Amino acid sequence: MFREPFKSLFEVNMGVRQGERIIVFGDTVRPDETPSAADRERRLRLLQVAGEAARFAEKVYGATTFISFPATAASGAEPPETLWRAVFGAEIVAMLAREGLLARLLTKQATAANVERAREIVVARREEVAEVIIALSNNSTSHTRFRALANAAGSRFASLPHFDPDMFFTSMRVDWHRLAARTAKLAEAINSAVEIAVETPNGTRMVFGKGGRAAEGDDGLLTEPGSFGNLPAGEVYLAPVEGTSEGVMVLEYGPTHKLAAPLELVVREGRVVEIRGDEPHRGTLEQKFAESELNRNIAELGIGTNDRASRPDNILEAEKILGTIHIALGDNSGFGGTVQTPFHEDYVFYRPTLTARTAEGTATVLLRDGKLLLPG
Repeated sequence: MFREPFKSLFEVNMGVRQGERIIVFGDTVRPDETPSAADRERRLRLLQVAGEAARFAEKVYGATTFISFPATAASGAEPPETLWRAVFGAEIVAMLAREGLLARLLTKQATAANVERAREIVVARREEVAEVIIALSNNSTSHTRFRALANAAGSRFASLPHFDPDMFFTSMRVDWHRLAARTAKLAEAINSAVEIAVETPNGTRMVFGKGGRAAEGDDGLLTEPGSFGNLPAGEVYLAPVEGTSEGVMVLEYGPTHKLAAPLELVVREGRVVEIRGDEPHRGTLEQKFAESELNRNIAELGIGTNDRASRPDNILEAEKILGTIHIALGDNSGFGGTVQTPFHEDYVFYRPTLTARTAEGTATVLLRDGKLLLPG
Protein backbone atom coordinates (compact mmCIF):
# COMPACT_ATOMS: atom_id res chain seq x y z
CA MET A 1 0.00 0.00 0.00
CA PHE A 2 2.78 2.44 0.89
CA ARG A 3 5.45 1.30 -1.55
CA GLU A 4 5.00 4.20 -4.00
CA PRO A 5 4.58 6.87 -1.29
CA PHE A 6 7.72 5.56 0.46
CA LYS A 7 9.62 5.59 -2.82
CA SER A 8 8.56 9.22 -3.45
CA LEU A 9 9.50 10.19 0.12
CA PHE A 10 13.00 8.75 -0.04
CA GLU A 11 13.83 9.53 -3.66
CA VAL A 12 11.92 12.73 -4.58
CA ASN A 13 11.81 14.51 -1.22
CA MET A 14 15.08 13.25 0.28
CA GLY A 15 17.16 12.33 -2.78
CA VAL A 16 18.48 9.18 -1.08
CA ARG A 17 21.47 7.52 -2.70
CA GLN A 18 22.52 3.91 -2.28
CA GLY A 19 24.66 3.31 0.79
CA GLU A 20 23.75 6.50 2.66
CA ARG A 21 23.01 5.99 6.35
CA ILE A 22 19.32 6.54 7.10
CA ILE A 23 17.64 6.98 10.49
CA VAL A 24 13.86 6.70 10.80
CA PHE A 25 12.38 7.35 14.22
CA GLY A 26 8.99 7.39 15.91
CA ASP A 27 7.59 7.67 19.43
CA THR A 28 5.15 5.83 21.66
CA VAL A 29 2.28 7.12 23.79
CA ARG A 30 3.58 7.67 27.33
CA PRO A 31 1.62 6.06 30.22
CA ASP A 32 0.81 9.51 31.64
CA GLU A 33 -0.69 10.79 28.37
CA THR A 34 -4.46 10.81 27.78
CA PRO A 35 -5.02 11.33 24.03
CA SER A 36 -8.49 10.88 22.59
CA ALA A 37 -9.33 7.44 21.22
CA ALA A 38 -9.02 8.75 17.66
CA ASP A 39 -5.66 10.40 18.29
CA ARG A 40 -4.31 7.32 20.08
CA GLU A 41 -5.31 5.21 17.07
CA ARG A 42 -3.59 7.66 14.70
CA ARG A 43 -0.41 7.57 16.75
CA LEU A 44 -0.36 3.79 16.79
CA ARG A 45 -0.77 3.76 13.00
CA LEU A 46 1.97 6.38 12.69
CA LEU A 47 4.40 4.27 14.69
CA GLN A 48 3.53 1.21 12.60
CA VAL A 49 4.03 3.10 9.32
CA ALA A 50 7.34 4.54 10.60
CA GLY A 51 8.58 0.98 11.13
CA GLU A 52 7.35 -0.02 7.67
CA ALA A 53 9.15 2.97 6.12
CA ALA A 54 12.39 1.93 7.82
CA ARG A 55 12.05 -1.65 6.59
CA PHE A 56 11.37 -0.40 3.06
CA ALA A 57 14.45 1.81 3.18
CA GLU A 58 16.64 -1.01 4.52
CA LYS A 59 15.50 -3.34 1.73
CA VAL A 60 15.85 -0.80 -1.10
CA TYR A 61 18.75 1.44 0.00
CA GLY A 62 20.41 -0.41 2.91
CA ALA A 63 22.06 1.04 6.05
CA THR A 64 18.77 2.01 7.76
CA THR A 65 18.10 2.10 11.51
CA PHE A 66 14.70 2.45 13.18
CA ILE A 67 14.49 4.04 16.65
CA SER A 68 11.43 4.54 18.85
CA PHE A 69 11.12 6.08 22.30
CA PRO A 70 8.41 7.43 24.67
CA ALA A 71 7.06 10.74 23.37
CA THR A 72 8.77 13.86 24.66
CA ALA A 73 6.86 16.22 26.95
CA ALA A 74 6.11 18.65 24.10
CA SER A 75 7.07 19.63 20.59
CA GLY A 76 10.38 21.47 20.76
CA ALA A 77 11.75 19.35 23.62
CA GLU A 78 15.02 17.59 22.87
CA PRO A 79 14.76 13.87 22.02
CA PRO A 80 16.45 11.32 24.31
CA GLU A 81 20.13 10.41 24.25
CA THR A 82 19.38 7.10 22.49
CA LEU A 83 18.40 9.01 19.36
CA TRP A 84 21.44 11.28 19.58
CA ARG A 85 23.63 8.16 19.67
CA ALA A 86 21.86 6.64 16.66
CA VAL A 87 22.28 9.80 14.55
CA PHE A 88 25.65 11.17 15.69
CA GLY A 89 27.40 7.98 16.78
CA ALA A 90 28.79 6.96 20.15
CA GLU A 91 32.06 8.88 19.89
CA ILE A 92 30.49 12.29 19.17
CA VAL A 93 27.99 11.83 21.99
CA ALA A 94 30.79 10.78 24.35
CA MET A 95 32.77 13.91 23.45
CA LEU A 96 29.73 16.11 24.08
CA ALA A 97 29.24 14.41 27.45
CA ARG A 98 32.90 14.73 28.48
CA GLU A 99 32.82 18.48 27.88
CA GLY A 100 29.60 18.88 29.87
CA LEU A 101 27.64 19.88 26.77
CA LEU A 102 25.25 16.97 26.34
CA ALA A 103 23.25 17.54 29.52
CA ARG A 104 22.95 21.26 28.73
CA LEU A 105 21.78 20.52 25.20
CA LEU A 106 19.22 17.94 26.31
CA THR A 107 17.70 20.33 28.87
CA LYS A 108 17.84 23.41 26.58
CA GLN A 109 20.18 25.19 28.97
CA ALA A 110 23.10 25.50 26.54
CA THR A 111 24.64 28.93 26.10
CA ALA A 112 25.56 30.30 22.68
CA ALA A 113 29.17 29.31 23.40
CA ASN A 114 28.05 25.80 24.37
CA VAL A 115 26.10 25.43 21.12
CA GLU A 116 29.01 26.67 19.04
CA ARG A 117 31.41 24.22 20.72
CA ALA A 118 28.94 21.37 20.13
CA ARG A 119 28.71 22.41 16.50
CA GLU A 120 32.51 22.32 16.17
CA ILE A 121 32.62 18.78 17.58
CA VAL A 122 29.85 17.50 15.30
CA VAL A 123 31.15 19.17 12.14
CA ALA A 124 34.70 17.94 12.73
CA ARG A 125 33.40 14.34 12.70
CA ARG A 126 30.59 14.81 10.19
CA GLU A 127 31.42 11.56 8.40
CA GLU A 128 30.08 9.71 11.47
CA VAL A 129 26.65 11.41 11.27
CA ALA A 130 23.68 9.88 9.41
CA GLU A 131 23.05 11.48 6.03
CA VAL A 132 19.22 11.15 6.06
CA ILE A 133 16.84 11.54 9.02
CA ILE A 134 13.09 10.91 8.81
CA ALA A 135 11.33 12.16 11.96
CA LEU A 136 8.00 10.34 12.23
CA SER A 137 7.55 11.07 15.93
CA ASN A 138 4.26 12.57 17.05
CA ASN A 139 5.96 15.48 18.81
CA SER A 140 8.11 17.76 16.68
CA THR A 141 11.90 17.80 16.86
CA SER A 142 12.12 20.66 14.35
CA HIS A 143 12.93 23.31 16.95
CA THR A 144 15.70 21.44 18.74
CA ARG A 145 19.49 21.58 18.98
CA PHE A 146 19.45 17.92 17.91
CA ARG A 147 18.02 18.89 14.54
CA ALA A 148 20.20 21.98 14.12
CA LEU A 149 23.41 20.04 14.87
CA ALA A 150 22.43 17.25 12.47
CA ASN A 151 21.90 19.85 9.74
CA ALA A 152 25.23 21.48 10.57
CA ALA A 153 26.89 18.14 9.85
CA GLY A 154 25.14 17.96 6.46
CA SER A 155 22.25 15.67 7.38
CA ARG A 156 19.05 16.01 5.34
CA PHE A 157 16.22 16.16 7.87
CA ALA A 158 12.48 15.67 7.24
CA SER A 159 10.16 16.40 10.17
CA LEU A 160 6.63 14.92 10.12
CA PRO A 161 5.11 15.66 13.57
CA HIS A 162 1.44 14.75 14.08
CA PHE A 163 1.58 13.00 10.70
CA ASP A 164 -1.39 10.89 9.61
CA PRO A 165 -0.47 8.11 7.15
CA ASP A 166 -3.49 9.12 5.03
CA MET A 167 -1.51 12.25 4.08
CA PHE A 168 0.70 10.11 1.84
CA PHE A 169 -2.27 10.05 -0.56
CA THR A 170 -3.32 13.73 -0.28
CA SER A 171 -0.95 16.59 0.62
CA MET A 172 2.14 14.45 -0.10
CA ARG A 173 0.94 14.06 -3.72
CA VAL A 174 1.39 17.73 -4.53
CA ASP A 175 3.45 18.81 -7.56
CA TRP A 176 6.62 19.49 -5.57
CA HIS A 177 8.32 21.59 -8.23
CA ARG A 178 5.33 23.90 -8.76
CA LEU A 179 5.00 24.22 -4.99
CA ALA A 180 8.71 25.12 -4.74
CA ALA A 181 8.34 27.92 -7.31
CA ARG A 182 5.27 29.36 -5.57
CA THR A 183 6.96 29.20 -2.16
CA ALA A 184 10.16 30.88 -3.39
CA LYS A 185 8.22 33.75 -4.98
CA LEU A 186 6.23 34.36 -1.78
CA ALA A 187 9.39 34.29 0.37
CA GLU A 188 10.95 36.90 -1.92
CA ALA A 189 7.92 39.16 -1.47
CA ILE A 190 7.94 38.76 2.32
CA ASN A 191 11.65 39.53 2.46
CA SER A 192 11.11 42.96 0.95
CA ALA A 193 9.14 43.97 4.07
CA VAL A 194 10.06 45.17 7.55
CA GLU A 195 6.59 44.71 9.06
CA ILE A 196 3.72 42.29 8.44
CA ALA A 197 0.08 42.94 9.36
CA VAL A 198 -2.56 40.19 9.48
CA GLU A 199 -6.30 40.21 10.05
CA THR A 200 -8.92 37.47 9.73
CA PRO A 201 -12.74 37.34 9.83
CA ASN A 202 -12.70 35.65 13.26
CA GLY A 203 -11.25 38.76 14.92
CA THR A 204 -7.53 38.06 14.77
CA ARG A 205 -5.56 41.31 14.37
CA MET A 206 -1.76 41.07 14.57
CA VAL A 207 1.28 43.10 13.57
CA PHE A 208 4.78 41.56 13.44
CA GLY A 209 8.12 43.31 13.20
CA LYS A 210 10.31 41.55 10.67
CA GLY A 211 13.32 43.87 10.76
CA GLY A 212 16.28 42.16 9.13
CA ARG A 213 15.01 38.63 9.75
CA ALA A 214 14.93 36.38 6.68
CA ALA A 215 11.80 34.47 5.69
CA GLU A 216 12.53 30.94 4.52
CA GLY A 217 10.62 28.61 2.23
CA ASP A 218 9.76 25.01 3.15
CA ASP A 219 9.15 23.33 -0.22
CA GLY A 220 9.66 19.62 0.51
CA LEU A 221 12.73 19.20 -1.70
CA LEU A 222 15.33 18.19 0.89
CA THR A 223 18.04 16.90 -1.42
CA GLU A 224 20.93 19.24 -0.59
CA PRO A 225 23.32 18.64 2.35
CA GLY A 226 21.99 20.33 5.47
CA SER A 227 18.41 20.57 4.15
CA PHE A 228 15.57 20.70 6.64
CA GLY A 229 11.80 20.93 6.32
CA ASN A 230 8.39 19.59 7.25
CA LEU A 231 6.58 16.97 5.21
CA PRO A 232 4.00 17.50 3.93
CA ALA A 233 5.66 20.79 3.04
CA GLY A 234 4.44 24.09 1.73
CA GLU A 235 5.03 27.25 3.74
CA VAL A 236 7.02 30.45 4.06
CA TYR A 237 8.03 31.14 7.67
CA LEU A 238 10.01 33.61 9.73
CA ALA A 239 10.78 34.46 13.36
CA PRO A 240 9.35 37.94 14.05
CA VAL A 241 11.73 40.19 15.96
CA GLU A 242 11.24 39.51 19.67
CA GLY A 243 9.18 42.16 21.44
CA THR A 244 7.55 43.55 18.28
CA SER A 245 4.39 41.45 17.86
CA GLU A 246 1.15 43.14 18.95
CA GLY A 247 -2.55 42.34 18.76
CA VAL A 248 -5.11 39.60 19.39
CA MET A 249 -5.05 35.98 18.18
CA VAL A 250 -8.41 34.17 18.08
CA LEU A 251 -7.80 30.41 18.25
CA GLU A 252 -10.40 28.08 16.75
CA TYR A 253 -8.27 24.93 16.32
CA GLY A 254 -5.73 23.22 18.53
CA PRO A 255 -2.97 21.01 17.10
CA THR A 256 -5.28 18.00 16.53
CA HIS A 257 -8.88 19.15 17.01
CA LYS A 258 -11.36 22.00 16.71
CA LEU A 259 -11.80 23.88 19.97
CA ALA A 260 -15.24 23.75 21.59
CA ALA A 261 -15.21 27.57 21.67
CA PRO A 262 -12.70 30.19 20.52
CA LEU A 263 -9.91 31.43 22.78
CA GLU A 264 -8.49 34.94 22.50
CA LEU A 265 -4.80 35.50 23.21
CA VAL A 266 -3.85 39.13 23.83
CA VAL A 267 -0.30 39.91 22.68
CA ARG A 268 1.80 42.85 23.86
CA GLU A 269 5.48 43.46 23.16
CA GLY A 270 5.90 40.03 21.61
CA ARG A 271 4.32 37.98 24.42
CA VAL A 272 0.91 36.56 25.30
CA VAL A 273 -0.23 38.63 28.30
CA GLU A 274 -3.83 37.47 28.65
CA ILE A 275 -6.11 34.56 27.67
CA ARG A 276 -9.84 35.18 27.22
CA GLY A 277 -12.35 32.33 27.13
CA ASP A 278 -13.06 29.12 29.06
CA GLU A 279 -12.33 26.41 26.47
CA PRO A 280 -10.38 23.47 28.04
CA HIS A 281 -7.31 24.22 25.89
CA ARG A 282 -6.88 27.33 28.03
CA GLY A 283 -5.65 25.09 30.86
CA THR A 284 -3.02 23.54 28.58
CA LEU A 285 -1.70 26.95 27.63
CA GLU A 286 -1.74 28.23 31.21
CA GLN A 287 0.27 25.21 32.31
CA LYS A 288 2.88 25.86 29.60
CA PHE A 289 3.06 29.55 30.51
CA ALA A 290 3.51 28.62 34.19
CA GLU A 291 6.43 26.35 33.25
CA SER A 292 8.28 29.20 31.54
CA GLU A 293 7.60 32.81 30.62
CA LEU A 294 9.51 32.10 27.39
CA ASN A 295 6.60 29.92 26.25
CA ARG A 296 4.56 33.12 25.85
CA ASN A 297 6.86 34.29 23.05
CA ILE A 298 5.42 34.90 19.57
CA ALA A 299 7.89 32.63 17.82
CA GLU A 300 6.79 32.30 14.21
CA LEU A 301 4.62 33.65 11.44
CA GLY A 302 4.02 31.19 8.59
CA ILE A 303 2.03 31.22 5.34
CA GLY A 304 0.73 28.02 3.70
CA THR A 305 1.53 27.25 0.04
CA ASN A 306 0.39 23.62 -0.51
CA ASP A 307 -2.65 23.42 -2.83
CA ARG A 308 -3.27 19.73 -1.97
CA ALA A 309 -3.41 20.32 1.80
CA SER A 310 -6.93 20.63 3.24
CA ARG A 311 -7.24 19.17 6.77
CA PRO A 312 -7.96 21.79 9.47
CA ASP A 313 -7.79 19.28 12.35
CA ASN A 314 -4.13 18.27 12.03
CA ILE A 315 -1.60 21.06 12.54
CA LEU A 316 1.07 19.48 10.33
CA GLU A 317 -1.18 19.68 7.27
CA ALA A 318 -3.36 22.61 8.36
CA GLU A 319 -0.44 25.05 8.50
CA LYS A 320 0.45 24.16 4.89
CA ILE A 321 -3.01 24.86 3.41
CA LEU A 322 -2.64 27.37 0.59
CA GLY A 323 -3.90 30.76 1.73
CA THR A 324 -3.77 30.19 5.50
CA ILE A 325 -1.39 31.66 8.03
CA HIS A 326 -0.10 30.19 11.27
CA ILE A 327 1.39 31.74 14.38
CA ALA A 328 3.53 29.81 16.84
CA LEU A 329 4.37 30.28 20.50
CA GLY A 330 7.61 29.42 22.27
CA ASP A 331 10.96 28.47 20.77
CA ASN A 332 12.35 30.17 17.67
CA SER A 333 16.06 29.54 18.19
CA GLY A 334 16.32 27.11 15.29
CA PHE A 335 15.26 29.55 12.54
CA GLY A 336 16.68 32.94 13.31
CA GLY A 337 15.22 33.86 16.70
CA THR A 338 16.75 34.18 20.15
CA VAL A 339 14.24 32.36 22.40
CA GLN A 340 15.25 28.87 23.55
CA THR A 341 12.60 26.83 25.37
CA PRO A 342 11.35 23.20 25.14
CA PHE A 343 8.02 24.25 23.63
CA HIS A 344 6.84 25.24 20.16
CA GLU A 345 3.16 25.14 19.20
CA ASP A 346 1.47 26.44 16.04
CA TYR A 347 -2.07 27.75 15.54
CA VAL A 348 -3.69 28.14 12.11
CA PHE A 349 -5.88 31.05 10.98
CA TYR A 350 -8.22 30.97 7.98
CA ARG A 351 -9.16 33.54 5.32
CA PRO A 352 -6.43 35.97 6.35
CA THR A 353 -5.60 39.28 4.73
CA LEU A 354 -1.84 39.80 4.98
CA THR A 355 -0.11 43.08 4.20
CA ALA A 356 3.67 43.49 3.84
CA ARG A 357 5.05 46.96 4.58
CA THR A 358 8.47 48.16 3.43
CA ALA A 359 10.84 50.55 5.18
CA GLU A 360 9.74 53.24 2.70
CA GLY A 361 6.10 52.82 3.75
CA THR A 362 4.86 50.90 0.71
CA ALA A 363 2.13 48.40 1.59
CA THR A 364 1.51 45.30 -0.56
CA VAL A 365 -1.38 42.90 0.06
CA LEU A 366 -0.06 39.36 -0.42
CA LEU A 367 -3.17 37.55 0.83
CA ARG A 368 -6.72 38.83 0.66
CA ASP A 369 -9.41 36.79 2.41
CA GLY A 370 -7.28 33.68 2.01
CA LYS A 371 -6.43 34.19 -1.66
CA LEU A 372 -2.72 34.37 -2.55
CA LEU A 373 -1.86 37.50 -4.55
CA LEU A 374 1.73 37.16 -5.67
CA PRO A 375 3.34 40.15 -7.43
CA GLY A 376 3.54 39.60 -11.18
